Amino acid sequence: MSYLSQRAVTTIAIFFQADPDELNFVPLNKGMTNHSFRLDYGGKSYHFRQPRPGRQIIDRTREAAVYQAIAPYNFCDSPLYLDPETGYKLSPFLPQARPCNPKKEGDLVRWVEKIKGLHQAKIELPHSFDLFAQIKDYEQIRGLRPSLFPDYRETKGQIFSLKPYLDTVPKESCLTHLDPVADNCLFYQEGGQSKLQLTDWEYAGMQDPHVDLAMFAIYAGYERAELDHLLDLYFGQKCPENIKSKIYCYMAICGLLWSNWCEAFQPEQALAPYGRRQYRYAKEYAAIALKRTGVA
Repeated sequence: MSYLSQRAVTTIAIFFQADPDELNFVPLNKGMTNHSFRLDYGGKSYHFRQPRPGRQIIDRTREAAVYQAIAPYNFCDSPLYLDPETGYKLSPFLPQARPCNPKKEGDLVRWVEKIKGLHQAKIELPHSFDLFAQIKDYEQIRGLRPSLFPDYRETKGQIFSLKPYLDTVPKESCLTHLDPVADNCLFYQEGGQSKLQLTDWEYAGMQDPHVDLAMFAIYAGYERAELDHLLDLYFGQKCPENIKSKIYCYMAICGLLWSNWCEAFQPEQALAPYGRRQYRYAKEYAAIALKRTGVA
């Protein structure tokens, strides 16, 4: 069962000016960085997030700034309560919500529309998300413990050799979600209409918006044809080949990034299907990108 701290209960009781015994917390699926609960109180339901104990890797002050910046755009419900110190977040609960199915064309089309809306809003914030620097940070957290992947050093070398190419290709920068796993795109019913929102903006920051496409694809387990279809949907026509090469680079980098996340924080996940899949993307798309860009 998900762990719920007494401090969290007391904090939310104070927020509602309620007796703690009146609050009913129901554990939901446990994420990699947070515990989630449905909170029932006063005839209404809410979603409550509590960061998992241990090393905290999310800058909650930045997260709060993101929610403030996106509030006018209707990408998601604004939190009812968000404490940058503890990471506690209370939001409206979406009844009968379901995650996006990345294998279902209708869901994919609507996700593309929503993520393009974020990118076209051109929201700017002072903080960014540096993919290469983040990989190095996770390596430092792993410390002297060697990678579980025997050819890690070779794979990393290939991926980092793509950096000079990426530094020279045209790209934009805007607020980018950077954790667009299908579970963070929720479909729900409101007023008899099907709506969707983007949730969990913990990693959001300034980046090339095309990174979101690579992130979505590696989370969804896409094969190359599925990725190319996603890109064509996003661009409304066949994706230009130079942009496709850049996104293939991002596929490799993001695969290495998240396999490193597993090795740093949940080594048991590194060799589980999720971690292995991320590392496979790192290897496969590094080879593809090196060939396409002429770096190899």
